[in-house]
This record gives sequence, structure tokens and C-alpha cells, in this order.
Amino acid sequence: MEKIKALIKKFCTKEVILYVIFGVLTTIINLVVTYVLNHFFSINGALSSAIGIISAILVAYFTNRKMVFNSQAKGFKANLREFGKFILGRAGTMILEEGGVILFNTLLKLPLMPVKIVLTILVIILNFFISKFFAFKKSK
Repeated sequence: MEKIKALIKKFCTKEVILYVIFGVLTTIINLVVTYVLNHFFSINGALSSAIGIISAILVAYFTNRKMVFNSQAKGFKANLREFGKFILGRAGTMILEEGGVILFNTLLKLPLMPVKIVLTILVIILNFFISKFFAFKKSK
């Protein structure tokens, strides 16, 4: 029982809890934008998904920067570098997510929203590590 408590304490930090909260918010934005564009405006799944992802990435940057990872970047150059690293990391996971949507929805004809939800969960986990250890990495 003590090992389980220690494990929970290790992973249930303020940073992780806030990341999950804002991750849920950005996931909702991603899924709602994708659904609305696809369902109500008849925009194909891949394009709807891309617009949903980009919308979520912009919200994620601003919430993660100060509220989750407490960025200490000062000045235009430091902030631009941090933003570039964040976008680079998110571009990588966007390619993964879009590739999955194209493969599973467009080519294999699986339903868009279940595919999108599974891929989004994987991307959220990857994005946490990319943000923590790459984009918002603390200086030593």
C-alpha cells in the first residue's frame, strides 16, 4: 500500500494536475472544432482535424506556458525560442495525429470521432513530456 501511495504522490503533482485540467480543455476545443467543421460544414475529416489541432495548440501554449510549467523566459528572443520549441514539438505530434486520422478514417474508413479520441489521448501524453523536457525545460 505504501508503494502505491508513493507512486500516486510522485505522479499527482500540481504540474500534472494542471496539465490534465488544461489538457481536457484543449482536447475539448480540438474535438468540438473538428466535429463542428466536419458535421455541420461538411469539411473532410483530415482538414477538420488539422484546424481543430491548430486551435488547441494555440490555447495549449498560453495555458501551459505560465499556468502549468511556470515559464521563466524573459525578453522577446527567449519567448520566441520557447514558442518555436513548443510549436516544433506540437508539429511532430500533429503529424502523428493527422497521419492516424488519414490512415484510420480516410483510408480504412473507421469512424472519425472514435479515431480522433484515441489519437488525441496518445498525443496528450506525448505532449506533456515534450513540453516538460523540451519546450519549457527549466535552466539549470
